[in-house]
Formats: sequence, structure tokens, C-alpha cells
Amino acid sequence: MQKGFTVVLPHLFGDPGAAASAGQIVKAIAHVCVSREFTKLRAGVASPVTDWLRSLARSLNDELGGPGVGALGMCLTGGFALAMMVDDAVAAPVVAQPSLPAPMGKTRAGDLGLSPADREVVRRRVAAGCAVMGVRYRGDPATGTRFDTLTDLLGDGFIKVELEGKGHSTVTAHRQQVAVDAVLSFLREHLG
Repeated sequence: MQKGFTVVLPHLFGDPGAAASAGQIVKAIAHVCVSREFTKLRAGVASPVTDWLRSLARSLNDELGGPGVGALGMCLTGGFALAMMVDDAVAAPVVAQPSLPAPMGKTRAGDLGLSPADREVVRRRVAAGCAVMGVRYRGDPATGTRFDTLTDLLGDGFIKVELEGKGHSTVTAHRQQVAVDAVLSFLREHLG
């Protein structure tokens, strides 16, 4: 338990416990590039791994109880929290520097990694009171125009934490305490 939360970190790629290095990053990116579980370029679809993540969220919610679970997606997995909130078990989705699909071209740069049906479920859930938090550096090219898409889709139900500069890892390597505090506050408010 950390700050009152039970934290589960699914291992989706990379070597658990390995120090972040250029070699580890290249290895992880290579794995994601060849994996069918991650949608890298195609717009308008969720990565297949999100089905398993939704199942994990349901299982955790059944086991631990409460109003639901939080989902924090970062970078390549940033948009996964949105795909997970298609399931009612996810009550506090946080998208941090969402980077898939690769923001090449206008369509992919604004794509949320959701099917049209999933987009509608997300929109309805937010309209019913399930807010979405987004965290990014304003100058991060990896996030494309996804924050604009989320603002257009979700309106005031999309809570933005935008940091100045061109950093990327908002709550890890390039973390700023204001972002970490905002995420923890959001999770406490929606899960407490």
C-alpha cells in the first residue's frame, strides 16, 4: 500500500527491476514494435492488451471493493487508461503523456486509441460524472494533439495538468511534484 492505495503494476514490456538506460529503452521499444498487443500506427482502435487490462481492473475491484480502481497510463500506455474506463470498474483514469498511436500525421496525432463505440462509452461515462485526468508537458511532441481531442470530446470532464517545457515522463523521470500531487489528489477524490 502506498499513500493508502494498493498498487498493481502489470509488466507489459521491458525487464522488471532493470535500471532505465538507452539499451533498456531500445529493447522495450523493439518489443512494442513487433508485439501485436500494442497498436502503434492504426487510428480508431484500442490496443488488444487493453482487454486484459480491463479484466485485471474488474478482478481487482471484485477482490478489493470500493467505488472502482484507478488506472494510470504513461507514454506508450498513456491512452490505455481511457480504453480501460470502458469498463465500469475503472473509476479514476489518468492519461499521462499518451503517445500511441505514433503521432505521425494529423489523424494519428489526435487519435485516442479507441474505437468509435469505445469513444462513445468514455464520453457517456464522463457526462455521468467519471472525470478523466491528463498530464503532459505542453511541448512534448509525443502526445500529438490528443489533449485537444480529449477537451473537445469530454469538455470540463477532462482535467488537464499541463507542465511547461518539453519534458516527457511527467510522474517519473521528468517528474514535477505538482503533477504527482495532482494525480494523487485525483485518485483520492475518486477512489476514497
